[in-house]
Amino acid sequence: MPRRAKVQRRVLPPDPVYGSPMVTRFINCLMLKGKKSVAERIFYSALEMIEKKTGTEGVKVFTDALRNVKPNLEVKSRRVGGATYQIPIEVAPERKTALGIRWLIAFARKRHEHSMVEKLALELIDAHNGVGASVKKREDTHRMADANKAFAHFRF
Repeated sequence: MPRRAKVQRRVLPPDPVYGSPMVTRFINCLMLKGKKSVAERIFYSALEMIEKKTGTEGVKVFTDALRNVKPNLEVKSRRVGGATYQIPIEVAPERKTALGIRWLIAFARKRHEHSMVEKLALELIDAHNGVGASVKKREDTHRMADANKAFAHFRF
C-alpha cells in the first residue's frame, strides 16, 4: 500500500453469462488454489439449482441474498487510557460487499450438504429469505454495534 497516494481499485470485467461484475467478484472469492473454472462451474450450477427450487431467476436471488447479508455497522477496537473499547462505526460500501461475500462463502462451506453446489445454493436461498447463518452473522454484528453505542464518542 502506498503511503500517500490512494489505492487504485481494479475494475473487474463482467462475467460472461450474466454480465455482472459482482458475479465475477463472488467467483474470484469462491475460487481455491487458482481453479477458476471449478469455481465458475460451482457458482453457475448453484444458480441453476436455485432456479429449479424457487422458480425465480438465480441472479436475482443472488443479489437479494447479498443485499440481505451486507452489514451497515460493525465494531472496531480502540484503546483509550489503558482500556480497550468496541466502537461502532459505519461500514464503507466496498467493505460491505467484501464482508457479505466472505460470510456467504464461509457459511456455505460449513453446511452439511453433499456438494459445494448444494451448500452454496441452499445458503443463497436462506439468505434471500432472511434466514440462515450468514444473515445471523449480520444481525449479531449489528446487535454488538448497538450494545456498544455508548462508546461512539471515542470514534476517531
